Amino acid sequence: MPVMKGLLAPQNTFLDTIATRFDGTHSNFLLGNAQGHRGYPIVYCSDGFCELTGFARTEVMQKKCSCHFLYGHDTSEHVAQQMEKALEGREEFQTEVHFYKKNGTSFWCLLDVVPIKNEKGEMVLFLFSFKDITDTHGKVHHKKEGCPWTKGKTYSAPHFTHNPIHPLIILPTHLSRSLSPLQNMFEKPSSLPEYKVAAVQKSRFILLHYSVSKALWDWMILLATFYVAVTVPYNVCFTPYDELDTAARATIVSDIAVEMLFILDIILNFRTSFVSTSGQVVYEARSICIHYATTWFFVDLVAALPFDLLYAFNITVTSLVHLLKTVRLLRLLRLLQKLDRYSQYSAMVLTLLMSMFALLAHWMACIWYIIGRKEMENNDPDTWDIGWLHELGKRLETPYANSTLGGPSVRSSYIAALYFTLSSLTSVGFGNVCANTDAEKIFSICTMLIGALMHAVVFGNVTAIIQRMYSRRSLYHTRMKDLKDFIRVHRLPQQLKQRMLEYFQTTWSVNNGIDANELLHDFPDELRADIAMHLNKDILQLPVFEGASRGCLRSLSLHIKTSFCAPGEYLIRQGDALHANYFVCSGSLEVLKDSMVLAILGKGDLIGSDLPGTDHVIKTNADVKALTYCDLQYISVRALREVLEFYPEYASLFTADILHNLTYNLREGSEAEVRHTHLHCNLYQNSKNI
Repeated sequence: MPVMKGLLAPQNTFLDTIATRFDGTHSNFLLGNAQGHRGYPIVYCSDGFCELTGFARTEVMQKKCSCHFLYGHDTSEHVAQQMEKALEGREEFQTEVHFYKKNGTSFWCLLDVVPIKNEKGEMVLFLFSFKDITDTHGKVHHKKEGCPWTKGKTYSAPHFTHNPIHPLIILPTHLSRSLSPLQNMFEKPSSLPEYKVAAVQKSRFILLHYSVSKALWDWMILLATFYVAVTVPYNVCFTPYDELDTAARATIVSDIAVEMLFILDIILNFRTSFVSTSGQVVYEARSICIHYATTWFFVDLVAALPFDLLYAFNITVTSLVHLLKTVRLLRLLRLLQKLDRYSQYSAMVLTLLMSMFALLAHWMACIWYIIGRKEMENNDPDTWDIGWLHELGKRLETPYANSTLGGPSVRSSYIAALYFTLSSLTSVGFGNVCANTDAEKIFSICTMLIGALMHAVVFGNVTAIIQRMYSRRSLYHTRMKDLKDFIRVHRLPQQLKQRMLEYFQTTWSVNNGIDANELLHDFPDELRADIAMHLNKDILQLPVFEGASRGCLRSLSLHIKTSFCAPGEYLIRQGDALHANYFVCSGSLEVLKDSMVLAILGKGDLIGSDLPGTDHVIKTNADVKALTYCDLQYISVRALREVLEFYPEYASLFTADILHNLTYNLREGSEAEVRHTHLHCNLYQNSKNI
C-alpha cells in the first residue's frame, strides 16, 4: 500500500475549535440557529451544559435558545427581555442571570451570547456560553471569564451590558476597549471561528510527508545511508591506522557532504507533517517537533555527528574516533522504519533484498580481513604464516616478510575477502581461499550457518515470502486497479473520481481491507454475538437500550454495521427513504433543510427516526451532511423491526424511549419537522410583510 497520506479533505472543524477554546475554562455552551426570525432553536448542546443544568441533550435540542426551560421564580424578566432583543438584533450580549437546574436548584450564571458567521458573512448561529458564578456572585467590580472570546471584561453586579455588533465584524466590538494597553501588547485576542468548511491551514515552511519532493529527498537519504554502510566498515577494517588520516582526507568531501545531508534531514524532519494515530494529518509545527523529538531524533542525531570535520580542521584524532564513526550505521534503523515506503513494488523489494544481502557479505568480508590481520599480528610462530592472508600473498607472489611488511594490496585483499564470504554464503566455498587457523575456521562455520539460513529462509522461499508479506498490499493494488479501470471505462468526471478514490483509500487505511462480516461468518453464533457486543459496546450503552435484555442486545449487536463519511458527503438526502438509524462515533455532521442548519451532531449523538408502523416507509425531512471525517455505526430499520418482533416486551419500551433519545428525528411529520415548518412559514410571512 502506498504511503498513507492521512485525512486531507477540507473539514468544517467549528465544533472542535469551539471545544478547544473552551478547554481550561469550561465547556458549557449551546449553539442556536440564527437564520430564522423567531424561535432560534438550539442545534447543538455540549456535554458540559448537560452536566451543569441536569438536562439531557435530547431534552434540550430544538428548544428555543432563549432558554426558557432554565427560568424560575427569581429570573429577571428585564434580563430576559434584553436577551430576546439582542437575539432579534443579532447582537452580542453578556449578563448575570439567575437560572434553575432541572432538579430545581438555582444558580447564578454568567451568560455570553456571540453571533457566528459563515464564509459568506451571514449570521448563521448564536453561541451561548454558561459559566456558574454562584460562589463569586455579589462581588463588585470583579473580572468575569465567560466565553473565551469575551474574556477581559469588567462588570459591576448586578448590571449587564448590551453592545450591538457591526454586521460585517465577527470579533466582539468591546474586546479591544476592555483590554489595557499592556494586555494588548502581550496578549493576542482570540479570534472567533467561522462556521464554514475550512481549507487546510499549513505554513509554507511545513513539508508534506507525502509530497514528491519529500519522496525524492528520502531516496537521496537512502543512497547516503548505503554509502555510510559501505564506507565506514571498509575504512575501519581495511585501512591501516597510520594511513587512516590520509584515507579520511581523500574522501573528506563526500563524507562531509553525507554528514550535512543527515543534519539537514534532521532539520527537515522538524518541519515535516505526519499522520497521527487517528488518521489526521498534523501540520502544527509544535506537534511535529514533539513527535519527532520523542521518536527518531536521538538516533538521527547520534548518526549525524560530524566526525569528519576533525580532519577538515587538521585535528589529530585517535583510533577511538574512527571506531565511533560506526554509529552512523544507526541510520539503517531508519531504513527499516521506512521499508514500507521503499517496497511498494516487487522489483523494488527484490532490489532491496539483494542490496541487503550484498551489504551483509561486505560486512562479513571486513570481519574476515580483520581476523586474518590479527592472526598475523599475534606473532605466534605456529600460526602467523598459515593464515589466509599469508597464503594469498604467496599465490600473488607478494609474500609477507614478517607480520607487518609485504603482502597483497588492500584492493586484492578486499576482493578475495568478499569472494570468500559470498561463496560461503551462497554455497560451501571453492577452497582457493580457505580457513586455516582456529579463528578463521570458527568464522567460516558461522558464515556457513548464516548462508544456510539465507538459503532456507530467503532464497528458497522468496516467492512465498513476498506473497505473505505483501498479500494485503497486492489485494489493495488489485482493487485499486479495478476501481481505476471502472472509472476509465465509464468515463466518470474528475470530481466523482476523486471522491471515489479518496473514500476507498481512507476506508482501506481504517480497516486494512478486512471485511469483518466475512471474517466472522464461520464463527459460531455465540462467539460472533460476544465479539459484536464488544465491538458495538458504545452504541449499546445508549439509554434507549437500557431496558433491553441481554439476549435482545446480542441480537441487535449482530445487525450493527460500521460506516464512514468524508467531509462534504451527504449521509442522508431529504425525501429519501430512511433505511437505518445512525450513531456518531467520531466527527461532526449537520442537519440541513432549505440551506438552514437545524442541528449539529457530534460524538455520541443518535440520529434517525422512531418506528411508526410495520409497513410504513419512513421519508426523511432533512439532509444530513458530514462536516468532518465521521465514523458511524448504524442498524437498519428492517433489522431493528425484526429484532423487536422477537422481543415484544421490549418493543413497547423502545417505541416510547426512542423519541427522547434521538438527537434529531428525521421522520416526516415528527415534532422537529412541525417546528421547522412553523419557523419557515413565519420567516416567509415576515419577509413578505417587509
